[in-house]
Amino acid sequence: MTRKSTVSHIVMLLLPMCGIWPGRSTILITRLFWIASIAFIVLCQYLYFSTHLNPQDFFNLVHCFSSFLAYAKVFTKLVAFWINQQKLVETLALITDDWNDCANSDIGVRVTMHKAKLSDRITNAILILHTMTIVGYCLGAILAGADATDEAIELTYANKMQLPFNVNTQRTYRFVLIAEFMHLILCNLVAGVVNAILLTLVLHVGGQIEILQNSLSQLISGEIRNEEESIVIATNKIIRKHIKIIQFSKNIEDLYAHIALLLFASNTVLICLIGFLIVTAIGTPDAKEQIMKCLLFFSTTNLEAFIFCYAGEYLSNKSKTIGFAMYNCPWYNLRPNDSRVLLFVILRSQKQLTLTAGKMMELSLESFTRIMNASGSYLSVLLAMQ
Repeated sequence: MTRKSTVSHIVMLLLPMCGIWPGRSTILITRLFWIASIAFIVLCQYLYFSTHLNPQDFFNLVHCFSSFLAYAKVFTKLVAFWINQQKLVETLALITDDWNDCANSDIGVRVTMHKAKLSDRITNAILILHTMTIVGYCLGAILAGADATDEAIELTYANKMQLPFNVNTQRTYRFVLIAEFMHLILCNLVAGVVNAILLTLVLHVGGQIEILQNSLSQLISGEIRNEEESIVIATNKIIRKHIKIIQFSKNIEDLYAHIALLLFASNTVLICLIGFLIVTAIGTPDAKEQIMKCLLFFSTTNLEAFIFCYAGEYLSNKSKTIGFAMYNCPWYNLRPNDSRVLLFVILRSQKQLTLTAGKMMELSLESFTRIMNASGSYLSVLLAMQ
């Protein structure tokens, strides 16, 4: 088994680009780049917002605010991972330890490899979707080919923004468009990487729980039934595996709790705003362009909310199976002193492993339903205000 981690190789290659990987000499430069670039774009959006603050530009103002929230989410993800970088390194080390522990077990190798391949497919799908979203989002501005020398028109950019300097040559205008497109690609790759890491870590926990369940089912096998010492060793391994699973889930919670809190609030507003842009674009002269621009953005925003809520639901459901597997194992064939130890595992498994949004609410499919309901309600209010 040559592979040593559930995390995709693509994610490992993109982590230094996010300024997350420790021990690299370029990390400080990368972080400064993200801070400076996002601050500059937010400044340009503020200038646009302040100069177009009138009812006639309500559609453009909503568009500007939507892109601002998207940048705020990306920056929050980066800062959260920068602060908890050591926690991420510790989590990756735990993954490597789990792979080493499973090297001598056919079932362990099969489960970990299955989760790793599933993680690779999900990661590739997420990154491709985020890249396609930006291509569709920027395509209209790139194909528009506005004349930068014509002072009577307002130049079109992918985002609604106003630059603090004059763009009066076609070369400068093209350079700005290319720079904006590349920066949007990088931002969406960062968002995709953070989402992919969450699903990868949760899938890894699920795999370790399946391995734990298999160990429980084989606790009283024919090979060790008459070997007291072997039973004690097997029980110790099960308990240690359970403790490691709990620690791993706590690390995931520490990495994503504050990110999930912001996403829960911002995605509710974003889904509402993008839905508003799509609905109000119907019937306008450039309806096709506006709808195509927003549709993929709307899809990725919904997908991101679903990913976080599904991850919480998956982890919670998997943790429930530990107690069931512990109870269903042949513990009654153990000596009373040995079976009594398993009671503590059953008691601990009753406290489910969960992911929360800022320690305030659990992430689950029910939470995703609340996000969609709230977004629909806000959308109705916006349409009534139009």
